[in-house]
Amino acid sequence: MSESYLSRSEKETIELGSKFARRLLPGDVVALYGDLGSGKTRFIKGICMGLGVAAHVSSPTFTIINEYTGTNFRIHHFDFYRLESVQELREIGFNEYLDDNGICVIEWADRVKNLLPPDRYDVYFSFGEENQIRKISIKRKVHKK
Repeated sequence: MSESYLSRSEKETIELGSKFARRLLPGDVVALYGDLGSGKTRFIKGICMGLGVAAHVSSPTFTIINEYTGTNFRIHHFDFYRLESVQELREIGFNEYLDDNGICVIEWADRVKNLLPPDRYDVYFSFGEENQIRKISIKRKVHKK
């Protein structure tokens, strides 16, 4: 399954994230790919909003992970922009987060692509022709056994 969208504003990106959140189930992983400023954090704000998070949502660039409590489950928000080694993932217990019943959303997922579960959503962000436009592509990856 693959879907493509154009977002013309931060508000539209947040709204798309909120709508996308409706399909998420406990244990889902959402891997986000895109350059700085392409809309990843805004999309995650929308996901959190759609899942009932009341807290302020910000990118955990320096802390690697922020956790939020939604209406039905926890959201683990990772940002691997500054990740220097796989050892850092071990230190924060990355695999344990992947194995619990929360939702994992991962910015800069390209830095850990080989460690991601085969069943996940891949969300790609790119800049459009005009300054404010973002192209957002969502792909559901399902591991066939």
